[in-house]
Amino acid sequence: MNYTGPKVKLSRKLGLNLTSKAQKYTQRKPQPPGQHGRSKRRPRLSDYGRQLLEKQRLRFQYNVSERQMAKYFDEASRFTGNTGDILLQILESRLDSLVYRAGFAPTIYAARQLVSHGHILVNGKRVNIPSYQVKPNSIVSLKESSRNIPFVVESIRSVQPPPYLDLIKADFQFKYLYVPPKEEIPAQVELHQVVEYYAR
Repeated sequence: MNYTGPKVKLSRKLGLNLTSKAQKYTQRKPQPPGQHGRSKRRPRLSDYGRQLLEKQRLRFQYNVSERQMAKYFDEASRFTGNTGDILLQILESRLDSLVYRAGFAPTIYAARQLVSHGHILVNGKRVNIPSYQVKPNSIVSLKESSRNIPFVVESIRSVQPPPYLDLIKADFQFKYLYVPPKEEIPAQVELHQVVEYYAR
């Protein structure tokens, strides 16, 4: 099941900003939530605790369930190459993730909503599955009737898309140029910790 709880509290717990609102709050309250959050003496995380934290950080950045994450890891481990890098590439190739990176939505949660409500076209065909794996050279666009949605207009105006997306703001569309290397993906995570968590 996908997370539907308070994003600010989760952001403070994970140590990253999942929304713009969370960014404002964490500037004022950088410590973890709870009555012991201000304590200068934070318990040192065990190896397992660190692995779990990094897995959760990755999972919530892409708004996927634990079951989906485990499935993606199994899929990544069947490929030749670095399992962590491949896992990240699979997550980044999700339709909702690319919609978010292209600036069609201000958060991954809003991107998921755009996709599931049928606002997104892939190569001219409506796709309403957030986990849909977009292939390189695919054209992703926003339905013409959806281009006046306020948060879409505001979000796309200021976005700086990553190099693997060729965004045409005036047409509300982008081309997924290639599967990006880990260095180009703007995710905050220690991938080796995630791999160690699932490889236990």
